[in-house]
Amino acid sequence: MFNFFKKKDKSGKTSNLRMADLDQNPLKAGDLVDALRYDLGKSKVIETEKGLAYESIETGKIVTWHLMVDAATELQKVKKLSK
Repeated sequence: MFNFFKKKDKSGKTSNLRMADLDQNPLKAGDLVDALRYDLGKSKVIETEKGLAYESIETGKIVTWHLMVDAATELQKVKKLSK
């Protein structure tokens, strides 16, 4: 009647997650970024045994890349800094 409980389409939609900043610049290990979450500030993209992560230059805190994904754009919540 009102279709409150519609079935969701599970037709194998794949995710478009990419290692790119908010300006869609590609990111790789060694890049310097300004992280906009978890109070990381200026950070470096590093390679860990679990994959890519961000290491804060200021505090030393490490956050994995999947925690930095912006849900609306599916991009990383960081801005790449020029070297």
